[in-house]
Amino acid sequence: MRITHDSTDFLHWTQNKLPLSLAMVNLSTKRDNKMKIKTLFTSVIVATTMTMGVVGAASAGATLDIVKKRGHLRCQVGLPTPGFYNMSSKGDWSGFDVQTCRAVAAAIFGDADKLEIQSIGSNARFTALANGESDMLSRTATWTMSRDTQLGLDFLPPNFYDGQGFTVRKDSGITSALQLKGAKVCVTTGTTSELNLADFNRTHNLKISAVTFEDWNVRDDTFLKGGCDAVTVDKSSLAGNMAAFPVPGDYTILAETLSKEPLAPAVRHGDNQWADLVRWSFYAMVNAEELGITSANVDDMRANSKDPKIRRLLGLEGNIHEGLSLKKDWAYNIIKQVGNYGENYETFIGGGKNAIGIPREGSLNALWTNGGLIYSPPMR
Repeated sequence: MRITHDSTDFLHWTQNKLPLSLAMVNLSTKRDNKMKIKTLFTSVIVATTMTMGVVGAASAGATLDIVKKRGHLRCQVGLPTPGFYNMSSKGDWSGFDVQTCRAVAAAIFGDADKLEIQSIGSNARFTALANGESDMLSRTATWTMSRDTQLGLDFLPPNFYDGQGFTVRKDSGITSALQLKGAKVCVTTGTTSELNLADFNRTHNLKISAVTFEDWNVRDDTFLKGGCDAVTVDKSSLAGNMAAFPVPGDYTILAETLSKEPLAPAVRHGDNQWADLVRWSFYAMVNAEELGITSANVDDMRANSKDPKIRRLLGLEGNIHEGLSLKKDWAYNIIKQVGNYGENYETFIGGGKNAIGIPREGSLNALWTNGGLIYSPPMR
């Protein structure tokens, strides 16, 4: 089913007009000859008693058992965002964070497309995960202390290290964030971006007026039409969104970085087995890059490598799969179908044809061997 402008407007209407309900559009799409991937756009606000009841049921049933019985993974992303979770005109999802979802599906089922993508607004994202609507969250969500300790969630290793910044018009003459005194700044509500902007404003006494939006598309459209002097969000999002502006060269990202934004997958608190499975599915992609294993050479490595580290990762020896209750070839399936961390970074974030153009070299998202923070514990 093709998404039209009208159906997107309906989504925005349901999110804004139907609180205390589940507003949902089911879109069934087919990717090549593989199983249908269901896309859910939802806005969820649930009473606390109902939330706690569903969380208890999900934890008691063990998420892995529930997912296996259902026959596919329910993975939450955000509203379509360049680089991280894009949706084609045919309803197919792709992107850096979508690949983490696919990795977990590949680990469990041996098929990365046994997956239901749920696209959920920022205000409802954590509720939807906590109440059992989603099995996991893989979107540009910042790992913070309060989120990790107060929402019934567990954040896992960051898959992208980011920081918040500002985009302004070049002809505004603004070259520093400290020149935004009295400015109107567009920001997405319910995010760390909104909180960081408030802190920055208070620290520097800039008297900034925050103009808040649920949908980043509306946020950016307002900025482009002159409704704000600047827009603020993580710099990766600024770069991706600015690339889609009518004349990207008319805009610039200011040098200042307001915050640390470790973007990480998350799961419900209390199911350690499930957290381990999602955590090590990500680490399998990192470890593969560390060992030089790619989606293109994994079969050759599997057939010919004598390296015990490679053989353990690909399920040829050892028993690292047992603690995850998975088959021996779980990591092989991830690498073969999804690729290693570096492959996905290049395709969606770095220099690939449809990437958003953020270089990896010299950044925190480089491998630890290249001065970055991307690192897998020993897989043995």
